[in-house]
Amino acid sequence: MDEAGHGPALPIILLHGVGSDKSVWAPQLAHFGKSRRALALDYPGYGESELVDGATRDDFAASILAAMDALGIERAHICGLSLGGVIAIALHAAAPGRCASLIIADSFAIHPDGQGIHDRSVAASRSMSMRDMAEARTGVLLGCAASDELRNEIVETMAAIDPAAFRLGAAAVWLADQRDRAASIDVPTLILCGDEDGVTPPALSEDLSRLIPGSRLEIISASGHLANAEQPDAFNAVIDRFLQQVKTPA
Repeated sequence: MDEAGHGPALPIILLHGVGSDKSVWAPQLAHFGKSRRALALDYPGYGESELVDGATRDDFAASILAAMDALGIERAHICGLSLGGVIAIALHAAAPGRCASLIIADSFAIHPDGQGIHDRSVAASRSMSMRDMAEARTGVLLGCAASDELRNEIVETMAAIDPAAFRLGAAAVWLADQRDRAASIDVPTLILCGDEDGVTPPALSEDLSRLIPGSRLEIISASGHLANAEQPDAFNAVIDRFLQQVKTPA
């Protein structure tokens, strides 16, 4: 876990994607930590977290709820990107009262090529090193404005992931069909997507927005799949505006 801040506002919990870990949220920890407790958590098998054989997306969500319990956090704003967005939806389904709001970035309820992406990802994780896969995949993940420094950071982070954990994450995200769960979300929800996202294109965020009653959709310009890292200022500003409108006790 990475943590920053201890302000009076309700905490925000940040959930990463399948090819990443908690470190991707460094810009958000620095920003939101100025006004509230901000925490970036890993799933089982990622970072320093112990691998749980056969863990599912619901198990991932349960691990986040268990961490909230251990940290004394009753309710929080839940912000997830890609796989993190899938887990945010699963977390709400398991414990809606623990979610003050949802922020779902570059994600979906169901992906039209989910099975194919899953199968290709699993095959690649078995036939090549995680570093080789990261180097091959980074160009697809990032938009045209991404810096070389960010590209290198993404490669290094993905290269360090346990292949077994990556395969669990791939199943959790790409095989998800949470349309019924999305339609049942009853907390304020912000949906974000990079306008250059070729992995989970804006059309999928539009579909998700139509499913979630009263949700708000924002497109982040000059960004690919990792909107929070590629355009952190714009990403953070949209969330700030959203959180200012969410009426909840601190």
